[in-house]
Amino acid sequence: METPQRVIRVDDELTLRAYEPGDLDELLQVIEEAREHLVPWMPWASDHTPESTTDFLGSRAEKWASGTDHTYAIVLDGAIVGSSGFFLREGDPAERREIGYWLHPDATGRGLVTRTARALTLEAFRSDPRVAYVEIVHDPANTASGAVPARLGFTDLGTVPAEKLAPADTGEDRHWRLTRDQLPILTDGAARS
Repeated sequence: METPQRVIRVDDELTLRAYEPGDLDELLQVIEEAREHLVPWMPWASDHTPESTTDFLGSRAEKWASGTDHTYAIVLDGAIVGSSGFFLREGDPAERREIGYWLHPDATGRGLVTRTARALTLEAFRSDPRVAYVEIVHDPANTASGAVPARLGFTDLGTVPAEKLAPADTGEDRHWRLTRDQLPILTDGAARS
């Protein structure tokens, strides 16, 4: 098992990089500007505070070292525009990783999350040979989030009941999966941005 790369240069404009304590002011600004966009789908966004962001950034190094959470700033032309990562939820089998993501609304509709999810899926498989599959989970009503795994060729596993945690949640989660055997979908260029 290798440590995931702390910086992933996706293309000329898009970089993913591990968060650093010095990101506090910029991340706070991005979250505040995106709050209205995030609150319907992200439970943490409604009661977000500077203290919670400080705690989030302060916990990154420990979570990274534990191998359970590799969260990246989504950086477009040098500015943070969102966040994404791959992680192992408590109680999940060691062969599973889940990818989550959010963007500032001004950065949506440009394929950034699709390119980010592709890069992080590849990195999850590259850095840990135990990973057999990567999943993306979203509320079925969040069609923008669902478009990402569909474009990348993930398999739609359907919906399961879920706790309503955010205002727009429907009480279901849609699960998408890409297995290690399906990696050629991402590496052969079949996935669309």
